[in-house]
Amino acid sequence: MQTTEPGGARPTSRDVARAAGVSQATVSLVLGDKWRGRVSERTAGLVREAARELGYRPNLAARNLRLGHTRTALLVVPALTNEFFARVYTGAATVAARHGFGVVLYPSPEGVGPAKDPFASARAALDGVIASSMAADALTAFRGTDLPLVMLDSDPADTGAAAQVNLDIVDGMRQVTDHLLGLGHRRFVHLASAVPSWTFDVRAAALAEALRGTEVRTVHAPLDVAGARAAAEQALSGPGPRATAVICDDDILAAGACKAVRRLGLRVPEDVSVTGFDDLALATAVEPELTTVRLPAERIGEQGMAALLAVLAGEEPEPGDLPVTLVTRASSGPPPAA
Repeated sequence: MQTTEPGGARPTSRDVARAAGVSQATVSLVLGDKWRGRVSERTAGLVREAARELGYRPNLAARNLRLGHTRTALLVVPALTNEFFARVYTGAATVAARHGFGVVLYPSPEGVGPAKDPFASARAALDGVIASSMAADALTAFRGTDLPLVMLDSDPADTGAAAQVNLDIVDGMRQVTDHLLGLGHRRFVHLASAVPSWTFDVRAAALAEALRGTEVRTVHAPLDVAGARAAAEQALSGPGPRATAVICDDDILAAGACKAVRRLGLRVPEDVSVTGFDDLALATAVEPELTTVRLPAERIGEQGMAALLAVLAGEEPEPGDLPVTLVTRASSGPPPAA
């Protein structure tokens, strides 16, 4: 049996059927893995061998158009530069691959809207959309369509989503504040993200509730080290007693806060404790290493893809928020003696 010569015509299912001595319907059953109980083991082997020798590959685009789906999901994230979203993608792609799906990654800068619809003229290219940590107005281009939308780390009050997968952000912030209060801290700076997002709003509300009755100064900073350093430096050098702990919405902000402490001639954690949120690789790259909240990024990606698959199958997605964990490292300690 001869394979197709380079540059020659692409082999078809008719060619496979002719080589194996069977019908095209039999080829479709075998290569679609639907032959059991309809075709003998021997015949299935002949079809697979013929396809292999001819170098036959199914035309998936044509097949998907016939079936009315493409087995492709779109994952929308605020940025490609943040490690958290890379891990979310890894989790989603892992589950997708097990079910014969692909995941296309699309960034919507800073997660604030409206995001442009990358498939405005080709909605047939998608089976559904997964969106991670996006602002409420960021997904207007995807709403009002027949594409199911799964929201990750987003406002549970949003009724436009077919399913939601969230992290227990409130408990994460409680773990941080309990840790610092237990060490004896009573004066705090909250270095908050300036990006408008449900997840950061939840962190702020949980922190305010947990630290009620203590001194808390909130300052906002962009999600970059330089901006965080400038904001933290200003907050720590203002009038009145200095805060003894800086609680940051993100590990990137925490890295900037550590730089601010050192620029003021102070030490972490002897003079000022610093905590982060996310547990990025950065958390163990800085010195001292960051006390931070570990978010199961890959797990939320896995759950998000599983939720989309459930919606597409007409099933109920698995409910419940994913737990988070405080990781205590060297950037937090008791406040300095008065």
